[in-house]
Amino acid sequence: MKVGIDDISFYTPNLALPMDKLALARNEDPNKYLIGIGQQMQSVIPNTQDVVTMAANAAIDIINDDNREQIDLVVFGTETGVDNSKSAAIYLQKLLNLSPNARAFEIKQACYGATAGLQMARDYVQLHPDKKALVIGADVARYGLNTPGEVTQGGGAVAMIVSADPKIISFNGISTFYSKDIMDFWRPLYTTEAIVDGHYSNDVYVNFFQETWNQYKQKTWITLNDMSAMIFHLPYPKMGIKGLRSVLPEVDEQQQNDLKTAFGFGSQYNKLVGNLYTGSLYLSLLSLIDNDRQLKPGDSVGLFSYGSGAQGEFFVGQIESDFYDEQRAQRMQTMINNRRVVSVDQYEAIFNAWPAIKAGDLTLTPANDNAQFIFTGVKNNQRQYINRK
Repeated sequence: MKVGIDDISFYTPNLALPMDKLALARNEDPNKYLIGIGQQMQSVIPNTQDVVTMAANAAIDIINDDNREQIDLVVFGTETGVDNSKSAAIYLQKLLNLSPNARAFEIKQACYGATAGLQMARDYVQLHPDKKALVIGADVARYGLNTPGEVTQGGGAVAMIVSADPKIISFNGISTFYSKDIMDFWRPLYTTEAIVDGHYSNDVYVNFFQETWNQYKQKTWITLNDMSAMIFHLPYPKMGIKGLRSVLPEVDEQQQNDLKTAFGFGSQYNKLVGNLYTGSLYLSLLSLIDNDRQLKPGDSVGLFSYGSGAQGEFFVGQIESDFYDEQRAQRMQTMINNRRVVSVDQYEAIFNAWPAIKAGDLTLTPANDNAQFIFTGVKNNQRQYINRK
C-alpha cells in the first residue's frame, strides 16, 4: 500500500519586500542578494498573522467535508510556536472545525519539525489506512533589522494531507538521518529573533546532506542517476544549490544539467517568499510539482530536510499520477503576484510592530490583513483568533 501526500497547500501574507530595495537601503550591491543569496523577494508578516493563522489559511484550501472526519492526527511543525506549553495544533484544530477525537500536537526541532511530522503521519496511516493526517510546517523567520540574516527572513505555512493511495507523492518509509549537538542557529526563549553563525551553518548543512545522502546510497543502492529531482530545505536558494553541487560529480554532464534545471523549478516559490523554516522543504516540493513540466508519474524525487542544532534527514518520494493540479498552481501564482509591495520604511515599521514577549493584554487591528483567519491580540493572557467566514 502506498502512503504519502494526497494534497498540499500554502499560505503567505499579502505583503512583500523586493530584495533589491532592501539591498540599496543597506548600502549593498543588489546582486549580492539577488544572485549571491538567490533571493528576489521576501514575504513580510504583519502582527495579525502568526503560525496558527497562517496554518489555518493554508489548510482551509485542502480541508473539506470529505476528509474532515477522516483526519484524526494533526501534527504541527514549528520553531516559532505561540505558547511554551499549549500546542499550536490545538488552536488549529478548533479553527478548522476538525474532529475533537483527533490527536493533535506540536513538534519542534528547528526547521526539521514538519519532516518529523510527515514521517510520523506516514507511519500512522500505514497502520490505519482508512484515516488521514494533517501535517503543518509554519514559521516566521526573523533575524532583526540591519543584521546579516535579514535577507533570509520570510514566513508562511505549508499544509499537507497524508493518506493512503496519495495523489501527489508516496514514500516507502526508508530514510537516513544524522543528528549532532551544534550551535549554528538557535533562538533563546526571551527573544523573537534568531541567533545564527551563518558561515558555520552553511558548512554544517552541506556536511549533513552529504552524510545522509551517502548513508542512503549504502542502504538502498540508489544512485543520483535514479533521481529526476533533488529538493532541499532552503533558508535561501543558494544554500540548496551548494548542497546539490557537492554531489553532482557523481553523474555525467547531462544528468547534472537535468538536476540543476529541476532544482530551479523547485526553488521558484522560495525565491519569492523567503525562509519558511519548517515549511521550506515542502514549499520547494510544491514549486517543483507546479512548475516542472518534465516531471511525470513514477519519477523519483530526493528530499533533504535540515534543522539547525542539528538534525538532517534524506528520503525519496515517488511522483504519483495526479500530482499536477492546474487550479492549485494558478492559486499559488495569484497569491504571490497579488501581494502588496511595501517600502523599506514600511517593512521596518511592520517588523518593529511584532508583539514582544511580555505579559499583558494586546489589541490588534486587522484592517490591512485580507486573510480569512486573523490573530486579534491577547486578552487575560489568552490568544484571540477569529474566522472571518
